[in-house]
Amino acid sequence: MKKLFRKRNLLRLLEYSMITAGAIIAAFAIEEFLVPNTILDGGIVGISIIINNLTKIKLGLLTFVLNLPFLLIGMKKMGRGFILRSAYAMVVFSVFLEVFADLKQVTEETLLAVCFGGLILGIGVGLVIKFGGCLDGTETVAILLNRRFDFPVGQIILIFNVIIYGVAGILFGLDRAMYSLLTYFITSKILDIIEGGIIQTKAAMIITDCEAEISEKIYTELGRTVTIIEGAGLMSGRKTILYCVLTQFEIMELKRIVHSVDGSAFVTISDVSEIIGKHIKKKETDQ
Repeated sequence: MKKLFRKRNLLRLLEYSMITAGAIIAAFAIEEFLVPNTILDGGIVGISIIINNLTKIKLGLLTFVLNLPFLLIGMKKMGRGFILRSAYAMVVFSVFLEVFADLKQVTEETLLAVCFGGLILGIGVGLVIKFGGCLDGTETVAILLNRRFDFPVGQIILIFNVIIYGVAGILFGLDRAMYSLLTYFITSKILDIIEGGIIQTKAAMIITDCEAEISEKIYTELGRTVTIIEGAGLMSGRKTILYCVLTQFEIMELKRIVHSVDGSAFVTISDVSEIIGKHIKKKETDQ
């Protein structure tokens, strides 16, 4: 029991250490490459950069304050671990935006700022997401809309960002909007490399003997339904396979749920290129 407790604490320490590193790297990319060259990130950070340029309110403060309502919205709908990790990541990110604000920008060449800013930002955001957090409240909204209406998370985030870049084009010039959009695509490609396709839907297969408890926790904590498949192992005999479709942002929370119930469960995660048809979102007793 002590060994399992120690292992969980070490894993939690690793998670928060990597989230810290990712948030710091992302803040460095924003303040040292993008902001000085009037290049926007997407989501809440992009909105914060626009307001910062117009009002000179500190970017770190804006980012934290604007993200706070989205965390509160997701408090009851997302997993507790996801919200805690995301809140921590946003605090670290906001603090280091202010730390890096006083440093001299790395380059005044816009194209270099786009390429290296997008690259470094993708690494930072990728680390945060890989270890179960997020830096932007629009991602929380995108996940909730995905659960309710089946809209792909990636498309929702893209729509948000296109609107933000459109506003940037009106305020700062069309070239700034195009540079910002190019940065977004570079960041997205780096995220694909680090996280295996962040905007892509994921499928989890869980082989376990505790199917009832795990499936109930997935439903109550993540809002995802589970398909239960009967199977048999060559050496282990009867097994139950749980199949669940979810987003990249929910993977870490799914792992936590599974291993809190069944430490010996076997879990595989794969990409889903397309979903055809609808799935049941609620049990009949909930309707």
